[in-house]
Amino acid sequence: MSGNPDEDRLDELREKKMQELQNRTQQGGGNEAGGQEAARQQAEAQQDALLRQHLTDDARQRLNAVKMSKPEFAKQVKQQVVTLARSGRIQDRIDEDQMKQILRELQPDDNGFDIQRR
Repeated sequence: MSGNPDEDRLDELREKKMQELQNRTQQGGGNEAGGQEAARQQAEAQQDALLRQHLTDDARQRLNAVKMSKPEFAKQVKQQVVTLARSGRIQDRIDEDQMKQILRELQPDDNGFDIQRR
């Protein structure tokens, strides 16, 4: 992908982990909760792979910074980016400026309190 040996190694490890999860779910996984957990982890790994593919390093760092302060909002943004990627609406990688624009668009309008005097 990027040619960076560390990222290539991480990709190999993630692929290996995903393969292990798939094998575990195919073997029954022991119990139903274990199967659901494995499926959730697999979906999360696929989502992370899509984000790595479609976001620049700066955009990923920005998203991680948002995740530290607002985890639910970051989850919503990740889901939006994944949806755009799967629908084919992302032509090139999203850079930091484009990520800022996405964050602005998805940020709820919070005008604070609306206090009315009588």
